[in-house]
Amino acid sequence: MSDFDALMEFQRTTEALSSVAERLGWDQETVMPRGATEQRAEEMAAMEAVLHERRTDPRIGEWLDGAEAEIEDDEDARMLKLIARDFQRQTRIPARLATELARLTSLSQGIWAEARSNDDVAAFLPTLAEILMLKREEADALADGGDAYDALLDDYEPDATAETISGIFAAMRPRLVQLREDLLGAERQPAQLTGQFPAETQLRLARQCATAFGYDWTRGRMDLAVHPFSSGRWQDSRITTRVVTADPFNCLYSTIHEVGHSNYELGIDSDYAFTALGRGVSLGVHESQSRISENQIGRSRAFTEWLFHRMSDAFDAMNISDPQAFYASVNRVAPGYIRTESDEVQYNLHIMMRFDLERDLIAGKLDVTDLEEAWNTRFLKDFGVAVDKPSNGVLQDVHWAVGLFGYFPTYALGNVYAGCLNEAMREDLPDLDESLTEGDATPAVEWLRENIHRHGSLTPPVELIENACGAQISADPLLDYLEEKFGAIYAL
Repeated sequence: MSDFDALMEFQRTTEALSSVAERLGWDQETVMPRGATEQRAEEMAAMEAVLHERRTDPRIGEWLDGAEAEIEDDEDARMLKLIARDFQRQTRIPARLATELARLTSLSQGIWAEARSNDDVAAFLPTLAEILMLKREEADALADGGDAYDALLDDYEPDATAETISGIFAAMRPRLVQLREDLLGAERQPAQLTGQFPAETQLRLARQCATAFGYDWTRGRMDLAVHPFSSGRWQDSRITTRVVTADPFNCLYSTIHEVGHSNYELGIDSDYAFTALGRGVSLGVHESQSRISENQIGRSRAFTEWLFHRMSDAFDAMNISDPQAFYASVNRVAPGYIRTESDEVQYNLHIMMRFDLERDLIAGKLDVTDLEEAWNTRFLKDFGVAVDKPSNGVLQDVHWAVGLFGYFPTYALGNVYAGCLNEAMREDLPDLDESLTEGDATPAVEWLRENIHRHGSLTPPVELIENACGAQISADPLLDYLEEKFGAIYAL
C-alpha cells in the first residue's frame, strides 16, 4: 500500500469515529435521559481521547512526507494540505487538555441549560470559568506565540483574523445603526403577529417548510432542542428546532435555518465522504447557507406569500389578514434581546457585541465574574434596552458553555457571504420568485448545491465564495439589500 493510500484509509476511520462522536452530541441535546449527563461526559471524553490519539499519530507525518510524491490531482493535494493542517494543530494540544475539554463541555451543557431555565447566572459561572481556563490554554498552545484569539478563530474560519473581522464590522456598523434608527422612527410600522399557535401545528408546518427547501427526509430527521442546531453529514444530517406557542416564526425560521446547514452537508460530492474534503469548508460559509435560506429566500416577499396561505389554513383567525402585511410582519424590526430571533437589520449588531466580549475573555481583559455586567452594559448601549433577565442576556447562547470561542464572528461573515451569493443567484435565476410563491425553494437550493455544496472543503472559503459570485467579497451587497428591502417595507 502506498503512503497516500495508507493515509486515506487511516483518515477514513478517523472521520467515521468523529461522526460517531458527533452523534453522541446530538443524542445528548435531543433524547438522552437527563440523568445520564455524567455518563455521557465520560463517553465523550473517551471518544475524544481516541480521536486525539489518532489525529496525532506520528505515522501521519511519515505518510504525509511520502504521499507528497504520489499526488495525482488537485483533490489529492487539497486533502493532504487539510490533513497536514489538522495534524500540526492537534499535535500542539496535549492529550490531557483535549480529553478534559471534551468531558467538561459535555457536562456544562446540562449545567448551562439548568441555569438558563432558572435564570441563575451564579450556577453557571464556575463552570464557565473552568472552560475559559482550558480554552486559554488551548489558544496559547495553538497560537505558538501569535494571537490567542486568532488561533481559536482559525478552527472555524481558516486564515481569518480578528483584525480583519474588526475592519469589516467597523465598516458595517454605521450603515446598520443608521438603518435601524430610520426604521424604528418610521411612521409606517408593521403589525406584530399575535395569538397562541399550537405546538403540533407549528411542527407540521416546520416540516412543510423543510420539504419546500428540498430537505431529504430519507437522510435526515427533525427533533426538539433548547438551542436549535444541525448535526451530521454524508448520508445522515439531522436538524432540530424549538417551539414557542406565542411565536410560530421562532419554530419555522429556526427550521429553515438548520435545513440550510443540513442541505450543505447532504449536498457535498458523495466521493468525498469519510475524507478531509467531506464537510463544509468553514463556519462562515456554513452560516451563509443557513442565513441565505432563512432570510434572503425564506423571508422574501415571494416565499412569505406561500407561507401566509399555509398559516392561514393551519391556524384560527390570525390577526394579519393579507400577504403584504404578513411579509412586513415577518420582517418587522423591533428591539429584542434574543440573537436567534433578531431581525436581519439588528442581527449583526448582536454578533459584534459577542465578538468583542469573547475577545476580552480570551485575552484576560474581562473576568467571568464581570461578564454579566459587561454584557448588560454593552447591550443597553448598543440596543437601548436594559436586559431584564439572564436567559434574555448572557445565558441565552450555548456557545461559550461548549467552548466555542471564536465561533460567533462566523455568523456575521456568513451574512456577508450570503449577501454576495444572493446577488449572484438572483442574476442567474431571474424567475426564482415564481417558484417561491408556490412554496418551492429547490431552484435556489440547486444553485447553491452547484456553486457551494458539492465542493465540500475542496476550495478555500474566500475563493469558493468569489468563484460562485464572480466578484470579490464585500459587505456592500448585504447592506444594499437590507436598505432596499426594509426601506420599501417601512416606506422610507
